[in-house]
Amino acid sequence: MIPESFVQELLARIDIVDVVERYVPLRKAGANYSACCPFHSEKTPSFTVSPSKQFYHCFGCGAHGSAIGFLMQHAGIGFIEAVEDLASSAGLQVPHEERNRVERAKKAPLTELMARAMVFYREQLKASPKAVDYLKGRGLTGEIAAKFSLGYAPDGWQGLQQVFADYNDPALVECGLVIVNEQGRRYDRFRDRVMFPILDQRGNVIGFGGRVIGEGEPKYLNSPETPLFEKGRELYGLPQARKAIQEEDTVLVVEGYMDVVGLVQSGVENVVATLGTAATDANVQKLLKQANRVVFCFDRDSAGDRAAWRAMEVSLSHLADNKLVEILQMPGNQDPDEFIREHGREAFVRQTRSATRLSEFLLRELVKQTNPSTAEGRAMLVHAAKPLLQKMSAPILRVQLTKEVAQRAQVSQAEVEAQCGLKPLARSRYAPAQMKQRPIPSSVEYKLLQIVLHKPEWTARLPLELIDRDRVEGEALNAIADAIDHGELPAGGFGMLLEFFRDTPHEALIAAIAANMVEEVDLGALEGMFNDSILRLRQTALTAEIEVLNARAKQEGLNADERKRLTELLARKRPGPPSTSGTPI
Repeated sequence: MIPESFVQELLARIDIVDVVERYVPLRKAGANYSACCPFHSEKTPSFTVSPSKQFYHCFGCGAHGSAIGFLMQHAGIGFIEAVEDLASSAGLQVPHEERNRVERAKKAPLTELMARAMVFYREQLKASPKAVDYLKGRGLTGEIAAKFSLGYAPDGWQGLQQVFADYNDPALVECGLVIVNEQGRRYDRFRDRVMFPILDQRGNVIGFGGRVIGEGEPKYLNSPETPLFEKGRELYGLPQARKAIQEEDTVLVVEGYMDVVGLVQSGVENVVATLGTAATDANVQKLLKQANRVVFCFDRDSAGDRAAWRAMEVSLSHLADNKLVEILQMPGNQDPDEFIREHGREAFVRQTRSATRLSEFLLRELVKQTNPSTAEGRAMLVHAAKPLLQKMSAPILRVQLTKEVAQRAQVSQAEVEAQCGLKPLARSRYAPAQMKQRPIPSSVEYKLLQIVLHKPEWTARLPLELIDRDRVEGEALNAIADAIDHGELPAGGFGMLLEFFRDTPHEALIAAIAANMVEEVDLGALEGMFNDSILRLRQTALTAEIEVLNARAKQEGLNADERKRLTELLARKRPGPPSTSGTPI
């Protein structure tokens, strides 16, 4: 865990304008900066960066957040990686747990060895006519080979001795470059193969895939599991594809390295590959962070059918009602690389546009497996659907699929839900946290929350005892006030607030309000609205107390103290609270 205090210090030390300008050319627009959004295609700039609030927002696609959030979204990396990257640029040392420091120290020399190996393989490719002719035969240019840092492992037992003077270094075995047999003899793992470096999200080489030239087994050889490389968590080609994925809001997932580079060569750049294994939970989680639409492309053979079913299964528990997962099974016996070379880019793009929605694929395969034309088949259909429906995390989609299964099984939706033990779903992991009540923009608590996001220190002036804690916006106000009171939340704009409340029940509401508050405001007018809202709170509480005393007077009468209190309240009551129905920001 990274201490919250360090995150706040980091955000106070960096400028979001400098961070965004690393990747996006910004133009001054009044007090803010603007640009065409890096997260969706547009011709008219709708992306705004506020230096005073340390916050970015796109009025086109809705993307918004702090400098940390920008780096996470633009680079497709996790929170810890984004903090480490920004800390490095600011000259700060991230205070990790000791175990994490040890792990990073252990990985650093291995990463250096892998980088040196990649350079060696690239140099060997230039010197190998056989390897160059193979790549040219697959339609690849030198430009694509350079983009993916393709190389060649020479046909010799100890070729890496040319680059590693200490060939007996145990680290060469640890990172998977060298094998030691039972007799203790060392030799290169990769020999006479075209080499595909596998990069992590920071561009470090963490593994290799080697493709045999001509005939031979295995056709593809991957690095083993190492401290750097866990193949079930990685995707080949993601660093190179990230920009195209963001522009298309779609990621295509293929089965092999050559499919990736072949498609990119033909102009389809939003493509990645799983690493010699079926899609995993980690793969799907990472993919759905990159885009709202994921298309798995598989060969139409028995292995492709199994891979498609597996991709469908692991996707179910990561779905959201605003995300699409689709299955594309290539026509004939061609893989994506072969298809696009024969039929061209447009024909392949048409194929991806007609991919099968995950729900349709699931139902089609279940019907094929169970044949619900008989009573027995219909019973088997419900039985087979049960574990799949139970996995689904997208609530509306699950309801739709349940109805479809019920229709094909000729039973009611309620009967399917009962037989499958379908309990009410918790919210998807991509949806806002469960709330007590939906926020109401006209509520006084909502108005105050809008104002407090501009000036968090004003929470010290709030009559918190009058804030409705049963409202989600009331809870958020109390949380901000508590953080300010304990000195945990220094001044620093929306960006700092968002990071403080990241992964809390208040994050979604605060982000949604902040997204519409990028423009500068008149602090004098803002304070007037704040005071009016507090007055409204007090008048509402006063009215409620009068109503309680009046009701009691009618039912059972009031004692002397209560009559005195009612008289005082009526004297204090004004004709009506000031109106704050308009949006203050």
